[in-house]
Amino acid sequence: MKAVYPIVISKCDSDYVVYIPDFDINTEGKDVADAIAMARDAIGITGCYLEDEEKQLPAPSALEKVARTKNDDIITLVDIDFAEYRRKNDQRTVRKNLTLPSWLNVEAEKQGINFSKVLQEALLDRLQQR
Repeated sequence: MKAVYPIVISKCDSDYVVYIPDFDINTEGKDVADAIAMARDAIGITGCYLEDEEKQLPAPSALEKVARTKNDDIITLVDIDFAEYRRKNDQRTVRKNLTLPSWLNVEAEKQGINFSKVLQEALLDRLQQR
């Protein structure tokens, strides 16, 4: 799912604090570009957590409804593709058992074939064909 969420960036000493109202979370960055990247990351982490907990993601607020707390606050939008974020950041491995004919197992082991790698490549190939 792709979405665009508003954020509020506030200068704080030498850093920038970011408030993400739709998730009611904060993050920070060393400059504006870093603050936006950190906001995207915070939204991605929180959104994936909510999806894992089978909770609904908040609907993005309209930009004009987001209020400044200080006159020099920056209000802007951050885009996020939750599926892409998960693909890039969720590198956990999951153990799967599989069955195959004994003769195939023997031949593959003789050739030093990495079963996990072959299965991953085959799954990626199959998923891209759909």
